[in-house]
Amino acid sequence: MAVRFMIDGHDCESVPADDRGLQYGDGLFETMAAMDGRIALLEEHLERLSHGAGRLGLPIPDRGVLRREVLGLLPGQGRAVSKLILTRGSGGRGYRQPEKIKIRRIVSVHPWPDYPDSWASDGIAVRLCETRLANDPVLAGLKTLNRLHQVLARAEWDDPDIAEGLMMDADGRVVCGTMSNLFLVRSGALLTPGLEYSGVAGVMRKQILKIAAQMEIEVQERAVSLDDLSRADEIFVSNSLIMIWPVRQVDDRIRATGPLTTRLQQALKSSLSAAGATP
Repeated sequence: MAVRFMIDGHDCESVPADDRGLQYGDGLFETMAAMDGRIALLEEHLERLSHGAGRLGLPIPDRGVLRREVLGLLPGQGRAVSKLILTRGSGGRGYRQPEKIKIRRIVSVHPWPDYPDSWASDGIAVRLCETRLANDPVLAGLKTLNRLHQVLARAEWDDPDIAEGLMMDADGRVVCGTMSNLFLVRSGALLTPGLEYSGVAGVMRKQILKIAAQMEIEVQERAVSLDDLSRADEIFVSNSLIMIWPVRQVDDRIRATGPLTTRLQQALKSSLSAAGATP
């Protein structure tokens, strides 16, 4: 399928050079899974976008407009990836915001990534990245346009057999993958890094925590150390496209896909299917 773009409701592939998203990374984005013209967890993505806009002081666009533009760009059949970007619009030189802010909406649709099916069933190999995330409580949890730490971390490897890289923050806490949230299992309990200082509050992460609570699985959200990582019985990562990938290898250490990861995969798939939102 061809990549398509829409900007402020019109077919277009370019933004003005003075756009603050381009100039300063002043904005937010959502990456969403589409199937047969529908978006998985669309309302949850729009809710997160609205929450992030509120924290950044961005005028929140009408959800009906965003919904129509996102869905209107999708192909009628098959899988696709939908991306929605909000920027603070055009502005002059300097950090000061324009007196009158006109939010810019950028919607695009892309081919589904060619991930091997075995990554969901048999697990993936990951590596520890050298690039560290900055500790930034002001932006922690938000999916802003500032992704340079992830860009640099992803540039650390070219091995196609390594699916993801795990990132630590400036204090050595393990926070997330370059494109995913991280979960550990220890003695039947689920542990995921807290997001007080860095990381993104993933839509799929939220769904997994909700399902774990329904399954009466003990859940902890706290700082995760390298020791926690090495002692984990199971490890998996998640995002809106991959749902859950078990981790079978961290650097040179091999591990098996565990039973709780498999249960959560099945429960998540069933939950999304029942809601008509399976990626």
